[in-house]
Amino acid sequence: MEQVLSLSSTPHPYPTDESSPGLLSPQQHTLAQPLAQSGVGLHSGVSTRVTVLPAGPGEGRYFVRVDLPGQPSIPADLHQVRETRLSTELAIAPALGTASVRTVEHLLAALAGMGIDNARIEIDGPEVPLLDGSAQEWTRAIAQAGILAQPAPRALIPLAAPIWVYHEDAFVAALPAPSLRFSYGIDFDLPAIGNQWMSWSPNAEPFETAIAPARTFGLAHQIDQLRSLGLIQGGSLENALVCGPDGWINPPLRFSNEPARHKLLDLVGDMSLLGWMPLAHLLAYKASHQLHIELACRLRSLAAAP
Repeated sequence: MEQVLSLSSTPHPYPTDESSPGLLSPQQHTLAQPLAQSGVGLHSGVSTRVTVLPAGPGEGRYFVRVDLPGQPSIPADLHQVRETRLSTELAIAPALGTASVRTVEHLLAALAGMGIDNARIEIDGPEVPLLDGSAQEWTRAIAQAGILAQPAPRALIPLAAPIWVYHEDAFVAALPAPSLRFSYGIDFDLPAIGNQWMSWSPNAEPFETAIAPARTFGLAHQIDQLRSLGLIQGGSLENALVCGPDGWINPPLRFSNEPARHKLLDLVGDMSLLGWMPLAHLLAYKASHQLHIELACRLRSLAAAP
């Protein structure tokens, strides 16, 4: 197989501005102090409290179910992905004692976008709170807690050739690029959404202003069916945008292309489960959590190949 990830020991040049480390710092970071948020989970409708605490270099990000016997730990890692239907769910193997945590993507995107590599995430229930449907409250809490540089390197691995995954006309691709970039396109029959694109470079605009405020969205004609399947039990007009044939039911939008920005937010969160980022242009169209994870798994396999 042609090698598409360059794993040489020569580090790729990074920006040197450490005032906002984000995705591009050469160093690992953690929180300067703990933060906490509480709220209702989108799918379960269960209220939970999350406390995010500092962790040591190389520990990564991991969830701890403090409500379960033995307080099992669930790494925020691709190997732990169990479900990708309308959200990303992590779980540990049954042999270790069943434990899971659902809808992790917004919090993980906020941590990644703000440059947090290492964090202990304590949660007292099965699903991360949706809050306002975006990552904005998480990024504000991270900024208030403070970000601490750690004496350990972070990987940003160059990509030598394109790779992609697809299903029908939906796809996610990683293309060689001189700097990290994310682009996302969506296409819906509803006129208020239609065809939208968003392209974002961490070099050009901070995650906390360009991507974090974008809220999750749903289609009015799907709500009853999804609830009958046990999904979106905690969804409301306060934590999700809802679109119908006549337009948005709960405007105003924060951006004209807020839905595309939110899908890009999900992509950042899902790709962060790699534990590193490829030096690439990550391009998605009409994709899903499932396709995000499939691309991340391909990247991991290629990085591990001799």
